[in-house]
Amino acid sequence: MFIQTEATPNPEVLKFLPGREVMGEGTRDFRDAQAAAVSTLASELFAIDGVTRVFFGPDFLTVGKAESHDWSHLKAPILAAVMDHFTSGQPLFAGADDAAGGHDDAVYEGETAQIVAEIKDLLDTRIRPAVAQDGGDILFSRFDEATGVVYLNMRGACSGCPSSSATLKAGVENMLKHYVPEVTGVEQTL
Repeated sequence: MFIQTEATPNPEVLKFLPGREVMGEGTRDFRDAQAAAVSTLASELFAIDGVTRVFFGPDFLTVGKAESHDWSHLKAPILAAVMDHFTSGQPLFAGADDAAGGHDDAVYEGETAQIVAEIKDLLDTRIRPAVAQDGGDILFSRFDEATGVVYLNMRGACSGCPSSSATLKAGVENMLKHYVPEVTGVEQTL
């Protein structure tokens, strides 16, 4: 098994491509070892000193590290854990907890429902595929119809990335405002 690695715009996050499906559909973000308990692979990665975050994408995973640790010391044990997991044939999740993270599914009414549908469609077709190339994901959180502000959740390599605010403002906000005139701004949620 050959696992490729790619740098991401976030220097504290590295993207790993195992050459096979990871989540298939959806994504899953683990912010700590306790949340990772539902996944054998995520738990094994958090057991490595210096790992602070794990994100599963459709065919990749990203691993975040503490600023005090160096990739030259972390890369080999992470690669070993990923390889061991995929060659063992174990499922990604223990039990039935394989819930793929997706957009918030709050119900909107009337014209607002149409606006939210357009926002989600743009995110899914134009923005999320581009962000996945950098090892991250952007999910719809909510739309404030009174102000026109869209709230988005940055995940994976995008979460905590120094360039994520520029991505949101220069890229995502401009695109959403262009195609959906009711959108006046974009803000990040945590």
